[in-house]
Amino acid sequence: MRFRLPAFARTTTFRLSLLYAVLITVYSAALLGYLYVSTVGFMANQTDERINAEIDSIERAYRDGGLARVSQSLIERASAPDRYFLYQLETPSGIKLSGDLSDMPSEQNGKVGFEIDARRPDGTQMTVNAEGRIIELGNEARLLVAFDAGERGTITRRITLAVYTAAAVGLLLSLLGGVLISRSVARRAEELVHTAEAVMAGDLTQRAPVRIWDDEFDRLAERMNSMLDRLEHLVRDSRHTGDAIAHDLRSPLSRMRNRLEAALARPLAAQDAEAALRLTIEEVDQVLATFNAILRLSRLDAGTEGRLVRMDASEVLVDVAEFLEPVAEAAELDFSIDASRNMHVMGDRDLIMQAMSNLIENAIKYTPAGGRISVSARRAAEGYVDLIVADTGPGIPDAERDDVKKRFVRGDSARTLQGSGLGLALVEAVAAVHRGSFEMSDAGGPPEAPGLKAVLRLRRA
Repeated sequence: MRFRLPAFARTTTFRLSLLYAVLITVYSAALLGYLYVSTVGFMANQTDERINAEIDSIERAYRDGGLARVSQSLIERASAPDRYFLYQLETPSGIKLSGDLSDMPSEQNGKVGFEIDARRPDGTQMTVNAEGRIIELGNEARLLVAFDAGERGTITRRITLAVYTAAAVGLLLSLLGGVLISRSVARRAEELVHTAEAVMAGDLTQRAPVRIWDDEFDRLAERMNSMLDRLEHLVRDSRHTGDAIAHDLRSPLSRMRNRLEAALARPLAAQDAEAALRLTIEEVDQVLATFNAILRLSRLDAGTEGRLVRMDASEVLVDVAEFLEPVAEAAELDFSIDASRNMHVMGDRDLIMQAMSNLIENAIKYTPAGGRISVSARRAAEGYVDLIVADTGPGIPDAERDDVKKRFVRGDSARTLQGSGLGLALVEAVAAVHRGSFEMSDAGGPPEAPGLKAVLRLRRA
């Protein structure tokens, strides 16, 4: 069976943590090694200095009183309570004159190193590590001066143990920290993976958990959740759009088919045939208008339509209003325009014209004869321009205003009139392209006919 590392060990975080652990361990070992070499070197130099100082003192005694003075000095030094030195005095031929050793140790590279058994003050035996030098006292004798290096050896061993222990503990802690960090990161990443897998399996309600730390994973989860909200909205709208298209096109297509079947079943007079063809063409135009609106909304959602330039929004509004004013007058409506010039925005002229045309046409369609429609442009607070269409029609209940901005959704008052249910959805999409807003409210009429005030708010340039 193929060996497989645990999930956390296969993460990039673990590999980076392992690399950092090795680097930290190497750095720590190098630092501790430097401290070790420096400390041991310092202690060795200190030992050499003490030995040299002791030798200088004995050589002065030799110069002052000869070999007899040296022998007397060695006796005094050997009996000192805080004795740290060992001595061995012998003739050039090797005969021992005095000292602590049975034989003179051999010298290597100008230094002597040896071990001897000694007795502690409490009577117990111990081994003494000593280092020293052998000097010539004229032609009369050779003298060994050695220093008890046992304390230095103990310190050296302790430093060595500390170096290895610190390196091992540092490596262990680094690895442990790497494992803990990797497990934490892997757990957070796994949560995102599980959310993505659930969404891929069809559960669009799943969302990535967001903690309280506001770290990069929380920010990633928030962005991911926003994306999933958008995806759920688009999928829901897509399903609704498909159903709505089928429902809205079935009636006109059925009427056209019935009309054509009737024409085939029995001959029609020229006048009746012309009327039937005109009705069929009108319904085909309505179907084409619906598809054109759907395509334009799709392009707006995809961000492939809309080229924003600096333009006068009030000028566009006046152009649309003046074009539709005769239609309003034919419907026996009082139509007014109030728009000051020089209200510049960053916008797409065609899209703004389409949006305002939809709003004015809706007002004309739903306002009864004798009613009033006002079109205006106002400078709003915080750097915005409001393009406003207000009427005295039946209005839209507050509970329905968010729904009628969706595709193929029509209010109760519009169900008996011809339309695709895409006009306000397109206005909402145009507002989104311009990073503005589209809001509706009552126009201030009586309860039975509160009217509708539609506001397309755009950023000033």
